[in-house]
Amino acid sequence: MTLMNVNVAEGAMSSLEYRELFEGIVARGEQYGPPGGGYGADYTKLNLARTRRIEKTLKVLPAVQALMERAEAQTWLVITEPWCGDSAQNLPVLLTLASMAPSIKVRILQRDTNLEVMDRYLTNGARSIPKLIAFDRTGNELFQWGPRPVAAHDLIMGNKIKPEGERLEKDALAEALHRWYHENGGHDVQMEIAESMGAVGRSEGS
Repeated sequence: MTLMNVNVAEGAMSSLEYRELFEGIVARGEQYGPPGGGYGADYTKLNLARTRRIEKTLKVLPAVQALMERAEAQTWLVITEPWCGDSAQNLPVLLTLASMAPSIKVRILQRDTNLEVMDRYLTNGARSIPKLIAFDRTGNELFQWGPRPVAAHDLIMGNKIKPEGERLEKDALAEALHRWYHENGGHDVQMEIAESMGAVGRSEGS
């Protein structure tokens, strides 16, 4: 298992390579999405705009930055895709945090061409992304995060249990979710990653 983790991470893309892929898809106007997903070129273009907005507006909490700066050596493997709206909101936060940690290396793996890896990291049985798996330098798993912050997950799940007449339809639910992301400004992602990083530190120090 450890060898698999190391090999998968080493064979994945850098964040720069992923960004070049993302921007290339948008520049070519490709109809890009999951198999049978019906995602159009405009949606991927919107995701890139969301990503750029987060990069410009994200305010990293000082305590989180301090935690990242003293992080132990590790690799973050992120399974994702440019068509994913949650990834457009969350991946730039993860990459910004990692950029503050000299000891953290990020590798990105596309979900749809690596389902055998994705299926090792399902969320409630689903291939939900983005999914972050952190490994130490020998490939042992430290923690997982994703596909979205707890409060955003609760928004989605809360809608599912509403009576049918009160349940938001797909487009309205997506609008509500992205409104939540906009208002939250990456705060919850930072706090949840910091909590995971703190737990790793306490485990290593015990």
